[in-house]
Amino acid sequence: MRDSRHSAGHGPGHPPAAGPYIGGAQDRHDALLHTHVRPFQVKDKASAAEILEGMAGTSFQARNLAQAARIWRRMIEDGATIFFGLAGAMVPAGMRDVVRHLIENRMVDVIVSTGANMFHDVYETLGSPHWQSAPGGMDIELGRRRINRFYDVLAPESDFADAEEFVVAFAHTLEAGRPITTREYFQRIGEALAPVARQEGILTAAAKAGVPIYSPAIGDSVHGLAVTTARVRTGHRVVFDVIGDVMETSHIALKAERTGVIYVGGGTPKNFIQQAEVAAYIYGEEVPGHKYGVQITMDQPQWGGLSGCTFEEAQSWRKIAPDADFVTVNVEATVALPLIVSALAEELGDVRSRRLLPELDFGPAAEGR
Repeated sequence: MRDSRHSAGHGPGHPPAAGPYIGGAQDRHDALLHTHVRPFQVKDKASAAEILEGMAGTSFQARNLAQAARIWRRMIEDGATIFFGLAGAMVPAGMRDVVRHLIENRMVDVIVSTGANMFHDVYETLGSPHWQSAPGGMDIELGRRRINRFYDVLAPESDFADAEEFVVAFAHTLEAGRPITTREYFQRIGEALAPVARQEGILTAAAKAGVPIYSPAIGDSVHGLAVTTARVRTGHRVVFDVIGDVMETSHIALKAERTGVIYVGGGTPKNFIQQAEVAAYIYGEEVPGHKYGVQITMDQPQWGGLSGCTFEEAQSWRKIAPDADFVTVNVEATVALPLIVSALAEELGDVRSRRLLPELDFGPAAEGR
């Protein structure tokens, strides 16, 4: 089954050779010296794609950034089903429209996010901005004035409260007592937001495009607090079927010809996507692991946490295929993600005309809904 997933790549995280090494006679036939470093050439006018092309010939994290764009592009061109994990305060930091672009231009197929990012998406869709600030020094005053800080970003609690009340009201529209997956929850709230949206967001774009969004730790967010508020106020009992989330994502991975992963940060979204491949054993089958991988993280592996876990370590769990093409970019995500996505947008053009979203098979968990 799925023999196409075993097609040869360039090996775990290794790029193809950029050209022969030009050097001394003693080195010319040394197989270790096959690609020379190309110093970065500064241009007075250069696009994101041109910058990454120049970085591809260098080393360290510059080359890894270029590798990330190459592997992501290869996922798209190879027709892989792409899982996108979103952790960290990316929406407050200004990455919301980047993620929306990925959805609208068919550059991701399944999103797994923290609930917090999806609440901040509601907040901005309803018209409330996040505000730039200094990174500290006045937190007692901010607390007194009910203004929340995310490093150098601010959000007034009054705007938070307005967005939370929207979610509370939405929760009352859901059928009480019937378990729903977080996919169905986000699909329906995206549809509810569309008529009142001040601007297009992640949830509204995903609802229109049919891109499923999961949040396996949804209780750990204002979405969880708002649904709790609805229950405390009126007894309206919304129940999340997070086991259904597990069944659906594992079934998507099982039925896909090949899969790729993009991790922004780590945490719960990363592991939830990782386990989607190995969970095939639940259905009595085994798959080789995700074929492509891009990870953007500042965490390090030596502390043992998942956010810094390497793709090589994931291969020991069979979450990543033995012949997978992958790279880890140790660059802060708000620097790396806009650059990579801008380069892909330039190189791929109108992806929507060339790549249709796959017909996702949610499996038995979705039956009867």
